[in-house]
Amino acid sequence: MKAEPLAHLRPAADAAPMDFASVVDPVTPVVREMGDADRVRWDAFVETAPTGTFFHRSAWRDVVEEAFGQRTSFLYAERDGRIVGVLPLARQKSVLFGDALISLPFCVYGGVVAADAVAADALIAAAEARAADLGVGHLECRDLAPGAIAGRDGWSTTELYVTFRKAIVADPEANMLAIPRKQRAMVRKGIKAELVATVDDGVERFFALYADNVHRHGTPAQSRRYFELLRRTFGDDCRVLTVAAADGRPLSSVLSFYFRNEVLPYYAGDAPDARDYAANDFKYWELMRRSGEEGITLFDYGRSKVGTGPYDFKRNWGFTPQTLAYGYKLVRAGAVPENNPLNPKYRAFIALWRRLPLGVANRLGPLLARSLG
Repeated sequence: MKAEPLAHLRPAADAAPMDFASVVDPVTPVVREMGDADRVRWDAFVETAPTGTFFHRSAWRDVVEEAFGQRTSFLYAERDGRIVGVLPLARQKSVLFGDALISLPFCVYGGVVAADAVAADALIAAAEARAADLGVGHLECRDLAPGAIAGRDGWSTTELYVTFRKAIVADPEANMLAIPRKQRAMVRKGIKAELVATVDDGVERFFALYADNVHRHGTPAQSRRYFELLRRTFGDDCRVLTVAAADGRPLSSVLSFYFRNEVLPYYAGDAPDARDYAANDFKYWELMRRSGEEGITLFDYGRSKVGTGPYDFKRNWGFTPQTLAYGYKLVRAGAVPENNPLNPKYRAFIALWRRLPLGVANRLGPLLARSLG
């Protein structure tokens, strides 16, 4: 099916200047919605764009629609028959948490990837028009670094989230020595405990640890079906690494994404006694060690909220926090939403969720988790 133009949009006159390497005065592109015939071109652009990420891949449309039933709008800008920008969007609607058009739910990075400022402006204008047509509360772009949204009129930003990204090398000893001394001691504790790390074919061991872990923290779990879908959709670019005790008992597991030269541990879970073995520390070391030896050059510890335990844990590894450039355009909402566990109004819910039997939480969790991406 051939994609039809959404709009032939001019860049906003009040848009902030952007530092793009591009031709002088490029022609304003046509903005279209991705069809199945556009997937190869879309992914080829993302793969070569400097600001492209794993979360800009076209297959996320299938994941979001199949796993969560959300309506998507994967927009691309086209000039002279070539894709010059992409912006994946999905509508996340919930009675509890509101109605939003997001790039992209369940993904820590998203937002505009464009070859030049004119293409970026056209995509943002199309997204704003789509948000207005749908009547959502707000439009949200989850940029990794300041770009198309920075300084744009009518957009707000937040500094709630940071990411941690650091270069790694092929030499395991060099990677080990780059870890601060106290954290390095925890890794060596796991090694001394004779823990064993294995790349799993399925998600069974991972899901058991993950579901129990998030339940103990008072957070709804995604469904096992969702993780199976991720593995099936992304293949070898989505892997599970599980750490077991010397007796074979699973202690800690992580599901990671791979893109270009980067590895991103994304979902994880630990047994209650994993701390006794430093299994969590050993798990991330094994992922780092294996990735470096495979030729991966960047370890992305992912998103954390400022001031939380995961934030401190990642800093202890010698990673420097980088504020994520999340932008919000209010459409019908009166304020930027605060749909996260740090919001005091969710404390009672978290306490109640922890008291639910695990089996009940696992059945109900996916129904709520689809609104928490």
